[in-house]
Amino acid sequence: MTQSRRSQVSLSDTPYYHCISRCVRRAYLCGEDKYTEKSFEHRRQWVVERMHYLASLFNIDICAYAIMSNHYHLVLHVDEILNENLSHEDVCERWCQLYSKPVLIERWQNALTVSEAENKAALEVINGWRGRLADISWFMRCLNEFVARKANKEDACSGRFWEGRFKSQALLDEDALLACMAYVDLNPVRAKMSDSVETSEYTSAYERLLPCKKVGVAQQQEELSNYHIKKKPLFGFVGDEHEDNPQGMPFSLLDYIELVDWSGRIIREDKRGAISSNHPRLLTKLGLDGDTWISLASSFGKEYQGAVGSLEALALFASHTGKRWIASKNQLRRTH
Repeated sequence: MTQSRRSQVSLSDTPYYHCISRCVRRAYLCGEDKYTEKSFEHRRQWVVERMHYLASLFNIDICAYAIMSNHYHLVLHVDEILNENLSHEDVCERWCQLYSKPVLIERWQNALTVSEAENKAALEVINGWRGRLADISWFMRCLNEFVARKANKEDACSGRFWEGRFKSQALLDEDALLACMAYVDLNPVRAKMSDSVETSEYTSAYERLLPCKKVGVAQQQEELSNYHIKKKPLFGFVGDEHEDNPQGMPFSLLDYIELVDWSGRIIREDKRGAISSNHPRLLTKLGLDGDTWISLASSFGKEYQGAVGSLEALALFASHTGKRWIASKNQLRRTH
């Protein structure tokens, strides 16, 4: 049964959400069509460029992403504080880069409004835009509509390109966020499209590793330009200092990359039965054993539907979103 977006999003519980959009039927987002032998690889860059552009306008950060052949994953962070602190002028400037500016707003900006009612109406419109700039549904709409129109034009066809609404999943605690991000970054490795995380193009892990790669300066600048990192970087890690600086994910980048790389090697080589006892530091910190973690990183998207987190977090989320209960299988398995 389809659920309203209001029942899937509760910013008072978490600012982190996992979103998935999938193409209809045999439509290709990217990859190669084996029947027509036509390549759609260039469309991956469309998605990356558009999502970075939107992140620079919306008060929504990109934590992780993976662009696959017929779907894509995003892990998003909603910045409510920044959204509330934007001036009315900033809100207008951002929103009007996406949509045309109404005459009323242009009059308000030029101080040409002649009555209190006109000013009030203009501010109501602007506050509506402010809400949209921190709304995951509007972010995904602006991304999916752009890609669909461009793909349909290229294919000389019309009609639906995406498979209905995007799916969203609330990530209620650190374990859920970490497992979901790793699951997203490991998509190409699980699909045997890449041998390792560092060669998994069009993922957030690959983008984060670009500045560390031992390549020529010209090549690195070209790749950085392609990924639009300079426009707005991916949401950062703050490690053990997150209590003093809440604007960042509560891990360190090195620990996260170590964990994803370690997981990718095991998944790719199918050696779950012989997992090394030298676990990444992040697993030890979270109290997760290797087998449990590999299972999470491999099947997070299949086993966990809807909100994910501890039983306490799930109970709170259910009460805030008008649900009676949330399936207990959405509680991450713990070993302590």
